This record gives sequence, C-alpha cells and structure tokens, in this order.
Amino acid sequence: MKKILVIGGSRYFGRHLVTLERDAGNEVTVLNRGSAAPPRGVGHLVADREDEGRLLEALGERTFDVVFDQVCYTPRQAALARRVFAGRTGRYVMTSTMEVYDPAPPTPEALAYAEGKRRAEAVLAQEPAFGHVAVRTAHVLGGGRAEFTGRLAHYVERIAAGTPVAVHEAPYATSFIHHHEIARFLHWAGERDFTGTVNASSHGELDVLGLSGAVGAGVGREPRLRTVPPGSVASPFSFDRAYAMDNGRAAALGFDFGRVTDWLPGAVAEAAEALAATA
Repeated sequence: MKKILVIGGSRYFGRHLVTLERDAGNEVTVLNRGSAAPPRGVGHLVADREDEGRLLEALGERTFDVVFDQVCYTPRQAALARRVFAGRTGRYVMTSTMEVYDPAPPTPEALAYAEGKRRAEAVLAQEPAFGHVAVRTAHVLGGGRAEFTGRLAHYVERIAAGTPVAVHEAPYATSFIHHHEIARFLHWAGERDFTGTVNASSHGELDVLGLSGAVGAGVGREPRLRTVPPGSVASPFSFDRAYAMDNGRAAALGFDFGRVTDWLPGAVAEAAEALAATA
C-alpha cells in the first residue's frame, strides 16, 4: 500500500484518479480548498495551495510515496510545491497540457495558460527536489456533463440541430484522450520510475471533419459545415496548423493506449444525453 496525495482531484478525470488509487488499495488523501468532499474512503486536507504557511500546517508531518498535482498552473505554484514537498515525496506527477507546444487558437487566455504550464514544468526540471513527471495531456473528452469545457457538446448540439459548424478550409488533425484513459495513465505514471515530460493521447489523430462525421453518425444527422477565412477562429477543434502529439515515449515505456475511434461514439452519446436532459 502506498501513500498518495492528490492536489485538486475534485472533478472530472482528477476524481477518477482518486478512485483508481483508492481501489488499488492505496491510502489516498485529497488536498483542496474545501469546495468538494472526496469520495468515500479517501482522506481530506483543506488548504489553499498558494498559501505556503497554511499548506505546511495542513500537511503536518505527513509524507507520501506519490503526489499528483492536478492544479499546478504557474511557476510560482511549482516553486512552492518544490519547497513544500522536498523530503516529503519521492515522486511528483504534474498534469500538464498539449498546449505547451503552441496553443490554438492563440488567444490571450490560451497563451497565458500555455506559458504558465511551460514555466511550471521548467521550474520542476531546473532544480529537481524529487522524481517528477509532467504529463502533457491531449484534449480530454467523455463523461457528458462532467466534461466541463463543453467542447464536444458544441459539436453535438449544433449538428443535432442542423446548425452549421465553423471549420477551416483545410483543417489539421489533433489528439484526444478519454477521461477514464487519462486517469489510468496518471495512475500508471505514478507507479513507474521514469521522469521528465511525456505525452498522453489515444492512438489515432482526428481532424474536425472526422470529428463532425463521428458526431453526425451518433446523432443521426449529416453535419453542416461553414468554412471560415484563414486566420479566423472556428469551432473548438478546428485547427489551421498541425496540432497533434506523438505518444511514442509513453507507448515505449509500456502504456497501452486505446484508439479514439473505439471510445468516441460513447462520448458522443453521453454528450447527447446530457444535452437532452437539460433541454
């Protein structure tokens, strides 16, 4: 049995990670600001991760085999975590994002998010205080209403209603991963001893045309598409430049990824059911 700390972990795939660790027989503790109670059988610490004094007070003398950080967005947060958990853990797994490569579209918000994650990764790599991994996740889908970004729902709602979907003239493919699969990947990364950055994405890149086709098949309606001029903002997963990741390192290390085409129909069905329930 290992001692596991999950910082964040109150929603979506972070919550799946918590239950995976618990069901694996580990002693699991969740640390958050108290906004959501953890699942049954999981310990709970309440603190603001940006308040170093309160964080140290909440942790007390506790040590952990693995710390999963689901909510590290800035270099300041990473530096604080490095100070606080040095000597408390041997392994630190940070959830990062594929947007560190180059956010698309490059809105001010997306650029700030990507830069924050890039710099947080750099802080942990420059002066390692423990074995650390930065998991660069692909676009996470599935879970119906739990998928709080609403990006898949954007397509399901429009295609089901016959509303045109905005796409680029020659859209590029991107990478996706199912919300249960990324939780399994994080659990797996915590069990291994490799360090550094690693990409996590299901096999099979998909462009917005393929995604729209899959959604159309799921809702029983042919997608209507509207082409936007170069440089314009289109629908969430339409990209006018290459925006996919290589999962080769993770696969070589032994993780068995699924294929997007195997789980996407179920994710579309969940999104359609969630939209119908709120209609």
